[in-house]
Amino acid sequence: MKNFGLSRDVPVDQAHAALLFIDVQNYTMEDGGEYADLPRDVVLQRHGYFFREMRTRAIPNMQRLQRVCRERGIEVLYTVIEAQTLDGRDLGLDYKISGLFCPKGSRDAKVIDEIAPIGDEMVIPKTSSSVFISTNIHYVLTALGVRSLIIAGALTDQCVDSAVRDACDLGYLVTLPTDACATQSEARHANALANNRGYCRQVTTDALIAELSA
Repeated sequence: MKNFGLSRDVPVDQAHAALLFIDVQNYTMEDGGEYADLPRDVVLQRHGYFFREMRTRAIPNMQRLQRVCRERGIEVLYTVIEAQTLDGRDLGLDYKISGLFCPKGSRDAKVIDEIAPIGDEMVIPKTSSSVFISTNIHYVLTALGVRSLIIAGALTDQCVDSAVRDACDLGYLVTLPTDACATQSEARHANALANNRGYCRQVTTDALIAELSA
């Protein structure tokens, strides 16, 4: 194997960086539409681990990252599951099969209050697992001059993983704060991190904040 002298394990280039939150929206939380057809006790029984991880670990770490990135002048962006129609006819086939549907302009499609956008921070609606497939985000990031991309959000093993892999293939240096994302079980989270380690640099939120604040 040829060694080109390159590495993913490099600090974030803050002058050319962005923080991207994946699907941290009302739809995927306790009272969101993803669980609207299930009784409350069933929702908590089946998905309690995910909600606890989001509330006690992932969201607080997202808030910390959001705060330091804003302070450092690093662009903060969000992607949410959101159709651009009221009946979901524009959804990708996988989302239609999975029933992942947030109508345009709905409460479900809004970023949660804890990390709500401010000012003109961009929210990009998507209709596929990877934000790079069904949106113009690559064009937007290129226009912003972004080369270092920090990705956080949910689910670790689905939309976050898809974004990490596609961003890598498109030429971004991706940093994944491992404790600022979550999924439906500890095993799924760990397996996702093991599988996408070859596509990104993985660090803790503490380490990343220390790096950005140095």
